Amino acid sequence: MTSARTTARSRVDPFKGAPLVLVHHVGAKSGKERIAPLAYDIDGDNVIIIASKGGTPENPAWFHNLVANPDTKIELGPDVIEVTAEPLTEGEERARLYQQMADKMPNFHEYQKNTDRLIPVVVLHRK
Repeated sequence: MTSARTTARSRVDPFKGAPLVLVHHVGAKSGKERIAPLAYDIDGDNVIIIASKGGTPENPAWFHNLVANPDTKIELGPDVIEVTAEPLTEGEERARLYQQMADKMPNFHEYQKNTDRLIPVVVLHRK
C-alpha cells in the first residue's frame, strides 16, 4: 500500500535536487488532509513557499486550502513543525521573498513570466 508521503514525494520532478518541505493541508471543501511536497526557502525563523503551479493562470489547490485552514504542520527533514500560513499576494515583502527564492531556484522566474497573475508567496510561521 502506498502512503500519502510516498505518493507526495513521487511528484517532485520540477524541483529535483531542490530542498523540499512536506506541507500538510486540509481541503477547504472536502475536509480531507493532504500533503504537498514543495520547494522552500528559509527567511529567519520562517519557511517560505511559492504558489506557482508552474505558472498556470490559477493558484494551486494547496494554496486555497491554506487560506481556508492556515493552522497546519510541515515536515522539514526529520522534524514535524506546527505552523500558521500567511499568504502574501502583493506588496514589498511578497516581492522580496519571491525574488529571494527565485534567485536560488530560477524556475520561479520563468513561472512568473508564464502567467498574468501575481504568484503568491506563503510564509509559514513556526508556532
